[in-house]
Amino acid sequence: MSQIHEKSPQHCAKKKLININKHHKKLFYTFTTFILSILLLILVIWFLLHPSKPQFSLKEADIYQLTLSRSHLLNSSIQITLLSNNPNQKVGIYYDEIQVYASYKGQQITLDSPVPPFYQDYKDTNLLSMILVANGLPVDPSFGYEVGRDQMAGRLVLSLKANGLLRWKVGTWVSGRYRFNVNCVAVLPFGQSEPSGPLTSKGSRCSTTGKCPVRVTYFVLTENKSGTFPIDEGL
Repeated sequence: MSQIHEKSPQHCAKKKLININKHHKKLFYTFTTFILSILLLILVIWFLLHPSKPQFSLKEADIYQLTLSRSHLLNSSIQITLLSNNPNQKVGIYYDEIQVYASYKGQQITLDSPVPPFYQDYKDTNLLSMILVANGLPVDPSFGYEVGRDQMAGRLVLSLKANGLLRWKVGTWVSGRYRFNVNCVAVLPFGQSEPSGPLTSKGSRCSTTGKCPVRVTYFVLTENKSGTFPIDEGL
């Protein structure tokens, strides 16, 4: 006579739960492996291409106004032209934000002037022209004295600075935002006699420094009918 073995409902439920847990673990490991592979691929591409910082140079700087009131309020008007160069072979640059201003002896003498966002392809250059102004800007009481000393020396030295955010583009992959800072030095002839026109400086090299990314975000670029590239945010 054969024996009949019957499994209890609790046994069947326990076995089913074990199978579900194994399935969830398998999905988790598969998903984790996929994400790590993508990140590793991005890292390899990044190190192979190794983007170089953009290069800037000052083409021209013209001071049209630099007047100081008795109450130490400055009115200034300075026109500058910068040359921006992307030295990379296969990496484009999105300039999301650039703020430019002039300073003298560590004092800001114009307000921040924004540059409209633009894209710069690899091995490409762009001319950026802007007017930096200030009306009634408070400055240190020593400002007039320092300008007088420079006039005695025959030259005026200004710093033209830019702070901004950029993103690197490789194919359809776009990096997170990186901060960058640009510093240009303009040396302008400044004699004892009243100038007949603006004080002018011709050409100088600028230094560019970068900082850590603000945040890491990935994007996919898709072209629409108008030929533009709207940005669809991903992870």
